[in-house]
Amino acid sequence: MAHVHPARHLLRARDLIDARYRDQLDVHTLARAARLSPAQYLLIRRLERAALLLRTTDRTVAEICLTVGLRSVGSFTTSFGRTFGMSPTAYRAAHPPAARRARVPTCVLLAWARPRTARFEKTTS
Repeated sequence: MAHVHPARHLLRARDLIDARYRDQLDVHTLARAARLSPAQYLLIRRLERAALLLRTTDRTVAEICLTVGLRSVGSFTTSFGRTFGMSPTAYRAAHPPAARRARVPTCVLLAWARPRTARFEKTTS
């Protein structure tokens, strides 16, 4: 399963609902429009959450697997690899946690972004 952001697929389902809101629409019809079954959508959302946890925490792959609602680390690793093109461990190595990156305090950013010359006329009293 190639990774395509679910929102793109869900827009198709939303457009179908907007166009046919008077009709009786069932889950199967919406799933066909979205090109994702509810189970596929749920798996993608779980994998996206797992990717976030891999980037931002030091939890083990097994802990993350269980945290996002999956039960088999082997299946999780396989699905993650199909979706993101690499194993969860490789993904974590490629995306170091934010704590390892240099953080710039907001006050420094604001001072740096201030104009160097005054843009208003100074008044003399």
